Amino acid sequence: MASNFVDYVKILCRSGKGGAGSTHLLRTRGNAKGGPDGGDGGRGGHIILRGNKQLWTLLHLKYTKHLIAEAGENGGKNRLHGRNGEDITVEVPLGTICKDFDTGSVDCEIVEDGQEAIIAAGGRGGQGNDHFKSATNQTPRYAQPGEMGVEAWKVIELKILADVGLVGFPNAGKSTLLSVVSAAKPEIANYPFTTLVPNLGIVKHRDNQSFIMADIPGIIEGAAEGKGLGLRFLRHIERNSLLLFMIPCDTDDIAKEYKILLNELSTYNPELLDKDRLLAITKCDMLDSVLISQMRERLPKDVKSVFISSVAGMGITELKDLIWKTLNYNGIHGKK
Repeated sequence: MASNFVDYVKILCRSGKGGAGSTHLLRTRGNAKGGPDGGDGGRGGHIILRGNKQLWTLLHLKYTKHLIAEAGENGGKNRLHGRNGEDITVEVPLGTICKDFDTGSVDCEIVEDGQEAIIAAGGRGGQGNDHFKSATNQTPRYAQPGEMGVEAWKVIELKILADVGLVGFPNAGKSTLLSVVSAAKPEIANYPFTTLVPNLGIVKHRDNQSFIMADIPGIIEGAAEGKGLGLRFLRHIERNSLLLFMIPCDTDDIAKEYKILLNELSTYNPELLDKDRLLAITKCDMLDSVLISQMRERLPKDVKSVFISSVAGMGITELKDLIWKTLNYNGIHGKK
């Protein structure tokens, strides 16, 4: 599965050159000195991105190194307009961003199904000599050349769109929770970095409501500086509406681990701290009410928390209720 998830590609995009305008002069048996009738050149082909909600990866672009659109045709006689160059339309998952590789500027963000954005515009076709006739120059023998197309390296990057992003160190129980509350089947094992790619699941709630949950590969301390797998996938958290921090109950210092996770997010992008946050203490099936009460006193005070066990089903309904209430309170699902 890891080989099927691609969230970053670099492609050379070259739009089509515009066709040249025609310098044709009308010459017929009955009219040996007719006026200019040169047509316009056609527009060069665009390179376009189009959102497709059925896609979840950029795998289909992994081996695409060049996108080269067709040039527009030249204009012809009898004011014949040259044919436009054929556009190249590339379908991408929702949450895709296109950037200029050299400047880093964002060209577009694709967030809706069917949304289209031109990332390399084709050159305009040149005007034929028919446009340049005048009272003082009735037979212009010149026309415009077509504009050159655009050539640039583009970075196409995927940031997963989800309501809830699971944040935690490796082996915190993120994949297990996703497998329990949704139909997603992430790989689960008792060793770090089992999750190598983000996994998405649709979580059903009361009254046929639902929200999307994303399991992000585990973060380690120093991830924002490139350690572990965190740096590659931290950008997916940027698209999540709510961050669910997950820390196992047997952690030596839950408050300290929570602070480390917050620091990694802040180092990567300080705006991540503006998102709503919840804290789930995982693997709690062996705890009794006394231990839970004692641990609750030592939890961070600035975030709502819940004790859960995905395997035993403990606290799962409470967690989903809390997530749904938080999402709706902020109008994320159109309710308040």
